[in-house]
Amino acid sequence: MSQSSDFPGHVRERGFSGLYDLAKIWNPSWFQGNRKRKNYFEGWYYKLVSAGGNHTWSFIPGVSLTNEDPHAFIQVINGKTGETWYFRFPAESFLFSKSDFHVKIGENEISRSHIRLDLQSPRGHFQGEVFFSGQTPLQATLLRPGIMGWYRYAPFMECYHGVVSMDHRLSGQLNLNGQQADFHNGKGYIEKDWGTSMPEAWIWMQSNHFQTENTSFMLSLANVPWVGKSFPGFLGFFLHKGKPHLFATYNGAKITRLERRDNELFLTVKKNDLRIDIRGAQGKTLPGKKNDPGALKAPNQGQMNRVIHENLSASLHIAVKNNNGKLLFEGTGRFAGLEMIGDVTSLRS
Repeated sequence: MSQSSDFPGHVRERGFSGLYDLAKIWNPSWFQGNRKRKNYFEGWYYKLVSAGGNHTWSFIPGVSLTNEDPHAFIQVINGKTGETWYFRFPAESFLFSKSDFHVKIGENEISRSHIRLDLQSPRGHFQGEVFFSGQTPLQATLLRPGIMGWYRYAPFMECYHGVVSMDHRLSGQLNLNGQQADFHNGKGYIEKDWGTSMPEAWIWMQSNHFQTENTSFMLSLANVPWVGKSFPGFLGFFLHKGKPHLFATYNGAKITRLERRDNELFLTVKKNDLRIDIRGAQGKTLPGKKNDPGALKAPNQGQMNRVIHENLSASLHIAVKNNNGKLLFEGTGRFAGLEMIGDVTSLRS
């Protein structure tokens, strides 16, 4: 097994034991693929927001394994301006651990505890290190090895989704294209996707900047191919006071309202004795900058040749009630991520 001496225990090629394949099912943050797979992608999503909200950035490291254009990458989006960058690396520069979530792409390193960047191009320069503390992972069980529930065991899904940390604190500094940013006491969020392609249409929203501490919300709704057909499937969580409330297709939750009005989105989720009313609104970027969401590359059969748009200055207003109509929580999440891709009206069940 080939190893890198400056990255102990991390592999470049080959050698996937049955024990490792089994262990990574219960550890979705780990690299889920292998170098023999083709038409495959995997990417992690890091959202970093400084304490005062002056800096809102997302970094998306990943790998695209195709015959035509195999490479590793790191995408960057400035939530304040909508500007994006795509840094390419040789596929061979992608190193990963077989015993933990620890990945290296060139001189850049990601894990559940930190992200270290050294990205340079004529358009952008990003360098520094940010550390994470107080991470809030989603605990795995036999029937729910991750946010996807039992669907995680299905071997033929087009796209898999994982939540690494629902909420955590930041420390450290980054040089963001010539501007020094201090992330001490900031907030972060980490999730990931892997498979062959992103869906034709989807909605994704996330914020952990509510007025109440230790509160985080995420919802993902997409067209899911299944045995020659497709259906609108969704998953998400509402983390409040350290307790995650999960709602998904696999646990009987229903979306009873889905309405889009220009840059606004209205949804209602019902599960057992809870009802969550959601209003998502895309925000505008800084004056004098473009007001479009940032353009990112997304995979199609493993190739990063599809363009989608993400807004990182959105807001999410959620109201949580019980069956008797009693209000259990109400708040507005700032610095929210919001994606409305394709024909979202097709996602009505």
